[in-house]
Amino acid sequence: MAKNLRIGEVLLESGAITQEQLDEALKAQKADRSKKLGQHLIDLGFVSEETMLIALSEKLGYPVISIETYQVNVDAVAKIPVELAKKYSMIAIDFKDDGNTLVVATNDPLNFYGLEDIRLVTNLHIEINLALKKDISQAIDYYYSQVSSKEAAENINENADDFVINDEDMFNSEDDDTPVVKLLNSLLLRGYNEGASDIHIEPFEDEIFIRMRIDGMLIDMMKLSIKVRDPLTVRAKILAGMDITEKRLPQDGHIIVTINNIKMNLRVSVVPTVHGEKIVMRYLNTNTPIDNGNTFGMDDKDYKKVVEMMNQPNGIIYVTGPTGSGKTTTLYLVMQSLAKRRINIETIEDPVEQQLDRINQVQVNNQAGMTFESGLRALLRQDPDIIMVGETRDAQTASISVRAAITGHLVVSTLHTNDAISTVVRLEDMGIEPYLVANSLVGVIAQRLVRKVCPYCGELVAASPEDQRIAKKKIDYVVKAKGCHMCNNTGYKGRVAVHEIIMFDHHLRKMINDRADNGAMLSYIQQNQDFRTLFDEALELVENKLTTIEELKRIVTTD
Repeated sequence: MAKNLRIGEVLLESGAITQEQLDEALKAQKADRSKKLGQHLIDLGFVSEETMLIALSEKLGYPVISIETYQVNVDAVAKIPVELAKKYSMIAIDFKDDGNTLVVATNDPLNFYGLEDIRLVTNLHIEINLALKKDISQAIDYYYSQVSSKEAAENINENADDFVINDEDMFNSEDDDTPVVKLLNSLLLRGYNEGASDIHIEPFEDEIFIRMRIDGMLIDMMKLSIKVRDPLTVRAKILAGMDITEKRLPQDGHIIVTINNIKMNLRVSVVPTVHGEKIVMRYLNTNTPIDNGNTFGMDDKDYKKVVEMMNQPNGIIYVTGPTGSGKTTTLYLVMQSLAKRRINIETIEDPVEQQLDRINQVQVNNQAGMTFESGLRALLRQDPDIIMVGETRDAQTASISVRAAITGHLVVSTLHTNDAISTVVRLEDMGIEPYLVANSLVGVIAQRLVRKVCPYCGELVAASPEDQRIAKKKIDYVVKAKGCHMCNNTGYKGRVAVHEIIMFDHHLRKMINDRADNGAMLSYIQQNQDFRTLFDEALELVENKLTTIEELKRIVTTD
């Protein structure tokens, strides 16, 4: 009976479409046979894919699932070749009946040829679940990268003695199918799909650990035979343009690859350890979505303050925070907004993490003599309106930046400080005179990234006395991180930025000139500006049940 079913009849019977709509879709299908009738009905706006799946579910008895929240079995995924999965838009998600039945997600249960093809290839019974086509497509990209890395790791561990170091330096080479090349390629693809910021390849006495930093936490991914340490290290060095014969000194390099049709830039660091060279590869542009991306990752109050700073004709603005707090991402968002104006924007960076339209970006090259200091001096002769200094690392860079700011340029840069007000002391420690600090500073934005509790497993519990002590106020309920397959059992999924922003007015400049201490300046700011600390913004996230009291405590500790 099922093989005689037609999608038009099913939708008509369920009342999802009218006979007139079906006739129009059939007419469209006659004109364009490249698409099935169901897709024509969707394209014409007569029915949504969700409605179509519900109608098929009611008629055929197949459940509708969300692949995003389903605990997919990667071993099941591997049963269907990726080419077939993409061809038929079907993915295996689980086993049943002691492994004799393969659970398959599809958006077209009437594609009998596809289902039969999969049954023959796997030699298993097929149980059908229904899911949205876009979710299936995303799942295919995500889970087959896991399958690929797992198979590459198994192959490399089983055949570690047979590997030959390959010097082919093309990442996307179709001719180079050596296990080491496949492994590194699959790791880069998996890291991208996992939303990782870094991949760590760590050699120890008997094995190599592969870990990925996701939402600020290092997650164990796999273990490799120590026998592949040297071939894997050489492969990474070749891609990053490093000296493969130098094993005693640290080296830095870059890899540019295309992943899912997106050009990716990775910074590579190699450091010798007692068991060999450790490799860290950092994605300089990722596919991780940014909360409040249209407002520089900030809420409306903070955004308005930053816009006011950026409208100043000259001066210096610092974004501060520790490594990995998203400072450069925030600066890039600001620069992209400013680039819409009729102005000349120049940057000096190490490295250039993302190429921006209408912005002239200069890469630091210390070996060639292009340092932050020399590059910044050169940029001042390029008729700039705005200069971005990737990082203020030393007294010379700070001095030139400050002097550029008081001679008619708007300068933006990053600086490592614990909070916003410490920027003043940090600059003075670098040897900048207080009167120069006072005359140049426009504003400071301190930033941290706070992990958001996983929406799938977070638990609402009564706040304990300790929770209230940390929060410094009475809170009835807080959310706790539990851990599930959706968040790699960490309890957290995604991050959001919190800020504290200081705008330097006439009185604050006078206090800097008079060498007032941080406490006095902070008291003035709290009384005269709508000032919120990192703690205040993180506490607001706790009260809105977006993060945990433990994350708040981490901000307090840093504070």
